[in-house]
Amino acid sequence: MTHSDLTCPTIDPASASKVHDMFFETTLTTANIEANRTSGLWQDTHLFDSFAEKAAHLGDNPLVIDVDGVLSWRKAAEQVDELSRGLIELGVRKGTVVQLQLPNRREFLLLVLAIERIGAVVNPIAPIFRSNEVTVMSALARPSIVITVDNFRGFNLAEMHVTLQEQSPWVDHVIVIDTMGEAIPADALEYDRLLAVGRQSTIDDRTLALLRPDPNDVCEIIFTSGTTGQPKGVMHNQNTLNVAAELWLERVAEGCDVFHMASTLAHQTGYLYGVRAPILAGGTIVYQQVWDPVEFAGLIQEHGIHASMGATPFLADLLDVDGLATYDLSSFTAFVCAGAAIPLPVLERARDMLPCTVLPGWGMTETALSTIGRRDDAFAKLSTDGVALTGNETRVVDEHGVALEAGIEGDLQFRGSLTFIGYIQGRELTESCFRDGWFDTGDRAIIDTDGYVSISGRTKDIVIRGGENIPVKEVEDVLLRHPNVANVAVVAQLHERLGEVSCAVILPDGDPPTLADLITFLDEQNVTKQFWPEDLRVVDQFPMTPSGKIQKYHLRDIVNSPA
Repeated sequence: MTHSDLTCPTIDPASASKVHDMFFETTLTTANIEANRTSGLWQDTHLFDSFAEKAAHLGDNPLVIDVDGVLSWRKAAEQVDELSRGLIELGVRKGTVVQLQLPNRREFLLLVLAIERIGAVVNPIAPIFRSNEVTVMSALARPSIVITVDNFRGFNLAEMHVTLQEQSPWVDHVIVIDTMGEAIPADALEYDRLLAVGRQSTIDDRTLALLRPDPNDVCEIIFTSGTTGQPKGVMHNQNTLNVAAELWLERVAEGCDVFHMASTLAHQTGYLYGVRAPILAGGTIVYQQVWDPVEFAGLIQEHGIHASMGATPFLADLLDVDGLATYDLSSFTAFVCAGAAIPLPVLERARDMLPCTVLPGWGMTETALSTIGRRDDAFAKLSTDGVALTGNETRVVDEHGVALEAGIEGDLQFRGSLTFIGYIQGRELTESCFRDGWFDTGDRAIIDTDGYVSISGRTKDIVIRGGENIPVKEVEDVLLRHPNVANVAVVAQLHERLGEVSCAVILPDGDPPTLADLITFLDEQNVTKQFWPEDLRVVDQFPMTPSGKIQKYHLRDIVNSPA
């Protein structure tokens, strides 16, 4: 592809805005925008503006430390400018969706800034996803540009996306970051070429200014692992994302400016607290592409890491590092654990072995991290899931939507400045998840008299494996295609380290399949490895409701009962 192939067509911002509003049907109203502005929580700021202001005076200070070394604020600003112009040359406009399937590396952060700067929409998807999941997400988000790496952990992501492009006419370009020194597919564009095009571009600052988005425009579409066969495309804007990062910094990271992230940047955890929060704090972010607790301990010592966040197994793994006491961890101030309750023995060990405060948290893709503990909490409070962030509210209700008193279990609801602005699937799906202005989380909880939330169960039919949501129905639908499976239910099985793993309960058709048979079949169907069941139970009948639905709570009791 030559530079002349990437010539920028005339920009009509009014037309681009109309296309954006037609494609993204949000629930925003003048009333809720003004309410959030009046509260002071929505500041109508842009992440890029905060970045540019800080880069101007932080200069050669480190912004990113990753597998490729150190990237300074100054160099990052140069590359973001090149990427912005290069993307415009590719035809990216306000409302254009750019899909990122990248591991934790500097390019993710740089691309987020460049994409949002010109009013486009970031669609992050985790690098573990394969064609089975990516096809569904792509059909919903309709990205014009896909940016990925050549190979990650032995899987050729570039080849997958080039192949998928043949059946995805909305994808104009696949851009590949060369990380392995291998030849990229002939039909793909090299990331370095995109940077070069940006350097050579004649696009002026006035053109860039024309593309500046409104802070309430959609800037992110990120998918949940839903309870139905189709993931939900969650939409956020600058205001919801920035307030989430700012309130996290306020609650967790006072006095912190060196951050760490090992959770994938393509999940809301990584995206918010591994990209946006470090930028807003004017700090340094240290990335791990693959979680390794020994490496993490070394990174704390080497770089003076102050704060990190991850699923509960990350904390347990760190505590199990041989010779942990020999590392200098004195800089480590806060570790936020979310995705599953923190077992009391783990909390007690962390109190005795680590200098940091372990802070519990609960949240969703739709609401960011909504409740977090406080650094001065009594130890007993750390066994909860935290308390709502400033300007946001939680409550529990009964089956009729009536609010319950403290200490009584009910359905957990949330409302506030962090709330997403709609699902990509449309207003009908979005509105079905709200009651009287409160978002139905699908979780069961108890809230104490101090407002601290304790998640007690889930109404949603998911399994949370080490903080990763397993889309149960998707896995069940694939397993039902197996010739020896008459019916199947995938349920949560308790696991000491990961919190939960999935167990497939099978009603066989003929000879019962083995777990190895099912895994081979799922692999052949391109189902993400982390979604595979890790145990198998064979039954001759399912417990059923009078209406013919499987009573999964009975199955959960069965698979979690002592043998």
